[in-house]
Amino acid sequence: MTGELGPQKSRIPEFKSREEEAEWFDTHDMADYQDEFKTVKVRFAKNLSEGLTLRLDSRTLARLRALAHKKGIGPTTLARMWILERLQELESSSPGQRNNQK
Repeated sequence: MTGELGPQKSRIPEFKSREEEAEWFDTHDMADYQDEFKTVKVRFAKNLSEGLTLRLDSRTLARLRALAHKKGIGPTTLARMWILERLQELESSSPGQRNNQK
């Protein structure tokens, strides 16, 4: 923001950590600082991924949900993380095997 005396100093302080910043934003009304924010244009890419339906018995699904809840994430996110981790493990443990398959 530019005034007669040049750029004005932000009323939003510098933060030493994300925790300090989160605490500040949790305790202040952003409407009071609206003039300090800039509007940005956002574009979202379409069709970045495809879906996969996975059927689990109720006991397994309950276990997955409980573990995900403990981690503070959703069960779909946890399952996706596990699948990606396992794929990476398999690919790194047998680097030549993937290229030799037909």
